[in-house]
Amino acid sequence: MAPTTQSLEAKTTSEFFISKTIKCNPVLTENKISIRGVMSELLNHINPQKKLISLGMGDASAHPCFREGGEFTTRAVVAAAASAEHDCYPPSFGCSSARRAVAEYLSNDVVTPGITVREADIFIMSGGTQAIQISIAVLARRHGKSNLLLPRPGFAPYEAACEIFGVEPRFYNLVPDNDWQVDLAQVKSLADSETIGLVIISPNNPCGAVYSTSHQRQIAETTRDLGLPVIADEVYGHMVFGDTEFVPMISFAHVAPVITIGALSKRWMVPGWRLGWLAITDPNGTLKQVRAATEAIMNVTAGPASIVQAAVPSIMSNSHEEFHKNVIKLLESSADMLFNRIRQIETLNCPSRPQGSMFIMVEVSTKDLAGIEDDKDFSRELIKEESVLVLPGSVIGLKNWVRMFFGVPVEFLNEACDRIESFCKRRQVKKL
Repeated sequence: MAPTTQSLEAKTTSEFFISKTIKCNPVLTENKISIRGVMSELLNHINPQKKLISLGMGDASAHPCFREGGEFTTRAVVAAAASAEHDCYPPSFGCSSARRAVAEYLSNDVVTPGITVREADIFIMSGGTQAIQISIAVLARRHGKSNLLLPRPGFAPYEAACEIFGVEPRFYNLVPDNDWQVDLAQVKSLADSETIGLVIISPNNPCGAVYSTSHQRQIAETTRDLGLPVIADEVYGHMVFGDTEFVPMISFAHVAPVITIGALSKRWMVPGWRLGWLAITDPNGTLKQVRAATEAIMNVTAGPASIVQAAVPSIMSNSHEEFHKNVIKLLESSADMLFNRIRQIETLNCPSRPQGSMFIMVEVSTKDLAGIEDDKDFSRELIKEESVLVLPGSVIGLKNWVRMFFGVPVEFLNEACDRIESFCKRRQVKKL
């Protein structure tokens, strides 16, 4: 006879439910500090009497002026979708046309004869973040003792990926008074037999630095001597100001192998599309195992939508230079204005004018500001009083500094600077 409803209910607790708590990855249960988490907490303290001005999250596409002339990106995706030729699953490593377009794009700016990027060197990713995760995953060693050299200040997702894949993050300093260049002596002292690579970011988030070819060569020579690959984050590639020149790190791949991380997000103002890439440039063949591991992991990992991949060749063509020039003009104007305004505030310091990207690091003289113990206090009290959002530098490795984003219209930025100046003047400790 079939069991009655009553008998089933009687057995519910003991037979039909698991009584113990199911555990998850312990790394994810720890209380980690993230950029988005800190921003979310700060946004709880907005002054309701003043409109929010965000110099926190780096998304210039939120402002129409930065998208002016960028309609070609949407048209390319619409055309790809309307063709009905890209409705199937894309290949694991990315659509051939997208891989080829990225390879040509990267090869165009190489300054060393003989170095080229092939279609086979490109893996299409779901944004730069997936490229970060994949690059660390394939380099991590099984025994869990490997370490990766990361810049300080830096970009928090690198540290997060290290923790997930069991890699120890070791931080080297970027030197504020030397245009935020890499402290190569410190890099040498940090590296050991378990080090798996060196991450550099240029154009730099969060410092706004762009490394010269001479410094890039020094970096390549250092990693060569240490037997390491360079992981070159060039998500802000070509976003440089004035006479500054952007040279991709692959120009020095004949010295040391380079794994490049890039994306459409910043230069083309489409961060929500999640289209990035990982490029392996290794003319000496030292990354054969890394390439094979990348292929293996991409075979079990989903990439971006096929219609976005299909739009890449059109989006990355050279016919959109006016759009890019407009973006750079706006960013450079904002960077200059922010740098000059901050330099006029006694309790703040900017060691160098941004050369690229969308960010600047600002030192806070906490001892000269009443009620401000550190960068977190500064950021919290600033948004409470003035509704201006900035990122505390301690989140990205530099205490008593803040990161400011200048990818906003000049009029908003000017208003933000007025409020920051007013806040600092009110808080400034009177000198006897």
